[in-house]
Parts: sequence; C-alpha cells; structure tokens
Amino acid sequence: MLDRLNQAMEHIESQLDRPVDVAALARLAMTSEYHFRRMFSALAGLPLSEYIRRRRLTVAGAEVLAGDRTLLDIATRYGYGSGEAFARAFRAMHGVGPGEARRTGAALHSQPRMSFRLVIEGNSSMRYRIVDKDAFQVVGRKARVPLVHEGANPAIADFIRSISPGTLQRIAALADQEPTGIVGVSDQLDPSRAEGTELDYYHGVVTGAEVPEDLDALAVPAGLWAVFEHSGQFPEALQYLWRDVFTQWFPSNPYASRPGPEILGVRLSEDGTQADAELWIPVERSAA
Repeated sequence: MLDRLNQAMEHIESQLDRPVDVAALARLAMTSEYHFRRMFSALAGLPLSEYIRRRRLTVAGAEVLAGDRTLLDIATRYGYGSGEAFARAFRAMHGVGPGEARRTGAALHSQPRMSFRLVIEGNSSMRYRIVDKDAFQVVGRKARVPLVHEGANPAIADFIRSISPGTLQRIAALADQEPTGIVGVSDQLDPSRAEGTELDYYHGVVTGAEVPEDLDALAVPAGLWAVFEHSGQFPEALQYLWRDVFTQWFPSNPYASRPGPEILGVRLSEDGTQADAELWIPVERSAA
C-alpha cells in the first residue's frame, strides 16, 4: 500500500502544471477515489486538494523569484485564470504578493514533497469485527454542523442540548438493532475532511421501525461495516480512534472505506471524562 501511495505522490509532482486526475491517483494506489482521499487526509494531516495547491504555489514561488517568466505566464502555467487570482492565492500562502516577492527577494513558505514510510510501533492493538448488515434507518434529529478535528464540537453539544428529554425518550424507544442505544451519525462529509467543512449530524437510533413524522430519518443500504471498540479519555481518544483507523488499520487489512455514514455509540462515565465507544465505518473488501 505505501509503495502505491508513493507512486501516486510521484504522479502528482509530474502533474503540477496541469489538472491532477484524482481517479488516476486512486488507480495507481489500487483503491477507490473515495478511499484514496480518506487515506491521504488521515496520513498527511491535510486534504489532498490542499496539498496539491501548496505544492503548486511552492514551485510557482521558485519561478517567481527566478524571474525567467512573466507573472502572468506563471499564473497560467499553474492553473490560475488571471493574475489577480494567482496573486490572492500566492499571498494567502506566502504572506506577500508575487510582484513584491520578485522585487524584494522576499522569503517564501514551502510545502515539501511528501512520501510515506512505515513506522512500526506495535504498542497497541485495535479491537474490531466485520458485520454484514442489512439495510436500516437512522431515526432522530438532524443538524448541519462544522467538522472539528480535536476537542469538543460546540455545535454538536448545543444541538444535543436543544433536544427535549421527552423527544430523546421517544427516539430511544425506537432502537431495535445494532448499534444499540442513542448514537451520533456523521453523513455527507466534505471529501476533503478539512477542519470547518460541514456535515449532517444525526442524534438518533438505528432501527427498522416506522419513522414518526416529526423526526428526521436517514436510509442506509445494506453492506459491510468495520466495528471498532475503544475506551479512553473523552473526546480526544475518540477523535484519535478515527485517525488510527485510517492510518493503522486500513493499511494493514484487506478493506477500503466506502461512501456512507459513520456511526459512533458512546457510554460516558459519571464525570464525563471517560468513554467506552463503538465506531462503525462502512467498508468494502479491497480489490488489491
């Protein structure tokens, strides 16, 4: 897997002066485009699109300082429709406009080329099982919230507090299958998984029951799920669990992520600092 990811990284370098075909990168990595984006974001710590943008502006910055091409030529070469658009992107990364950088020889920021290597830690194991689950519904209340990578998500906390105890009791009574109890469900996430992008969050249950008219529902088709069990500090350990699934478990197992909601069931300690969690991720058997 790592060799294939590094082949994809080499392909990016050869395509910086033209549109990068993400589907071609996924083919080099022998996985789906969806899984490739997820894997890259988890391993690299930033979205694929952001990495490509930074690499282009790094290479473009060197050409700006070299002075061999006009600024408009450089802008056009790296995919910007106008000098103004290039100048805005250049300033956002480097903190200075391209014209000023050329005149003054200003210091610029650099996004290094990435490559992936195996680091063997072996200090923990992940408890998981694979479930072949029939179609079901998530029923509860839904809100559109921003993605938060670390720490508590204030938007989700405020949303949950806004649901009345009576409504929560009615929702809980609809649960009739795994994962049991009230769960948090993340759906329609931005492919980049960038901090601040929005997602649909459901606070509800997994059920086959009829949906009351005043509640929201999400229909989920049949498929395979990888189910991870974890205990630790809340909420940091649970957010690290997502990271570990994509940086450790997927590269070591013959599965790839597939589109679909991600389901998290949590049982909190009395003081709210510790949690036992069960994370359900939609997967498919890898073609590799």
